[in-house]
Amino acid sequence: MEGTRAALMLIDLHNHSCLSPCGSLEMSPTRLVEEAALKGISMLALTDHNAGDNLPAFDKCCRRAGIVPVFGMEVTGREEAHLLCLFGNLKTAVRFGYEIYENLQTIPNNPDMMGDQIIVDEDENIIGELDKYLASGAVDFSMEELIIMVHERNGLFIPAHIDRPAFSIKSQLGFLPDNDYDAVEVMHSPCDLNSRRYFEITGSDAHYPENVGMRSFEIDLKTPDFEELKLFLSK
Repeated sequence: MEGTRAALMLIDLHNHSCLSPCGSLEMSPTRLVEEAALKGISMLALTDHNAGDNLPAFDKCCRRAGIVPVFGMEVTGREEAHLLCLFGNLKTAVRFGYEIYENLQTIPNNPDMMGDQIIVDEDENIIGELDKYLASGAVDFSMEELIIMVHERNGLFIPAHIDRPAFSIKSQLGFLPDNDYDAVEVMHSPCDLNSRRYFEITGSDAHYPENVGMRSFEIDLKTPDFEELKLFLSK
């Protein structure tokens, strides 16, 4: 009997919604998923800055569109580098998001100056907003501590845009320390920062609808699910 064959799948693990103050108000989870579906993306992550309050709506939108959801956030670690923390389980991700938000430096958000931080449901109804400014402060967890926290929750830890000139491993440390990353996200290939042996992915880091899918990546997966993605990256 012939086994299940792998197939190329389009994946994007770095996107923001209207919860991120730097994200467009048009970027509801609904709009993000609609744009991803138009671009043929099979597996999609929502990774707002330091909070996961729009993940429940994102989950419902993805399931409605037939896209595999990955639940994440872009955490600013103590080193002030941006770090993607990704999970396959919604409840785990939401709880992790609460923990991150509670630990985040308390810098009050000023929507007029810094942008809105809107929580919505799957039908784009506004159901709340967050008070702490999500995009500037850092949590009091080092990168090493966050790696352990994510892996204890069966998640994936991927440093974001490691070769970007700001809020990256390159800008904050100048080199990529050897650590237990599951992959690294790069802006350019070849990467001008030594990415060592780690698998390189790209991510759209989309803040506006027109940016969704701009930097997706393709890999062979037998089935489009989070555990299969983890298995692929572990090889």
